[in-house]
Amino acid sequence: MNVVETIVVFAVIPLAIYGLAGLLTLRRRSGAAPRHRSGQAWDYPAMWWSANPEGAGTGHRHAGTENSAPEGAPTAAGGARGNW
Repeated sequence: MNVVETIVVFAVIPLAIYGLAGLLTLRRRSGAAPRHRSGQAWDYPAMWWSANPEGAGTGHRHAGTENSAPEGAPTAAGGARGNW
């Protein structure tokens, strides 16, 4: 390989690939849904995320429920407490 071929293979081609990827990320998508910008009104109902929607409200123990163990006793559940 001569110097010109080496420069093309190791410099020009990678720069062209990076340039194409950069242009694809900067292009404007006309078919996409409009984005929410800070300061705009939010006209949608609140949606609360649940990690286990099937278990919600069925009596399973969730974070924030009180521990039935005596104060200071080790528990199998572990975790941090709000009292120090």
